[in-house]
Amino acid sequence: MGRLRERMKMDLELRGYSPRTRSCYLTCVRDFALHFGRSPEVMGEEEIRGYLHYLIYEKKASQSLVSQVYSALKFFYQTTLQRGWEMSKVPRLKVSKKLPVVLSQGEIRAIFSATRNLKHKAILMTIYSAGLRVSEAAHLKVSDIDSGRMMIRVEEGKGKKDRYTLLASGTLDILREYWRFYRPVGWLFSGSQPDKPISCSSIQKVFKRVLDKAGIEKRATVHTLRHSFATHLLEAGTDLYHIQHLLGHKTAAIYLHVSQKELARIVSPLDLLESAS
Repeated sequence: MGRLRERMKMDLELRGYSPRTRSCYLTCVRDFALHFGRSPEVMGEEEIRGYLHYLIYEKKASQSLVSQVYSALKFFYQTTLQRGWEMSKVPRLKVSKKLPVVLSQGEIRAIFSATRNLKHKAILMTIYSAGLRVSEAAHLKVSDIDSGRMMIRVEEGKGKKDRYTLLASGTLDILREYWRFYRPVGWLFSGSQPDKPISCSSIQKVFKRVLDKAGIEKRATVHTLRHSFATHLLEAGTDLYHIQHLLGHKTAAIYLHVSQKELARIVSPLDLLESAS
């Protein structure tokens, strides 16, 4: 599907999709075509339904993958081929919503204590204290650290939106120590090659090693630091509006479900019944 691939690639670029999303969508449509051994141009709703059913019940694919394939095929048929897409004929898998894993403040301290490497400690402290996505931390530039305003500029976060978030005094201290030792230029956290940023997978590996070293058994990832940032702010009394702004998305209400402080304020109806008697 060389010709169609180039058309879809151009459509994705014109719509401003990120390089990662473009690559994922193109791969999804390619795999769909390979599954049937035919060009997707000659296929339609029945093949799409059959492929999604195959992914769910035979391949046992994750909900996120099925959802991604659905979105990729919908974009391809609607935008690239300019065909209709009826939700009733091609239903989307209902995705279960799970609460995020959150680390306690004690566990956060244990992680930082277990991180001996200065660069690694600077990365993890920056992610937690600013509520960054791992990709946002990896692509920080030295110029993004605004010590005068105590802010961190996040350039083209998710949805290609710029925003400012917090620069904690403790984070600034560790970043200054890190700068004196490493002298970064351009990228704040470079990879093995100074002209390229550190990879997200490298940060994930670092975090996994530190988590084991700290003896924390929760199923946490680097993204858990971002969840913990939001939850700890909420428990400290920060309102949801400001948390949403710092995170760069509008779904901060989920942290109400994991905030111990907010839950502790709610009185069980049984206690209300007993106090009234």
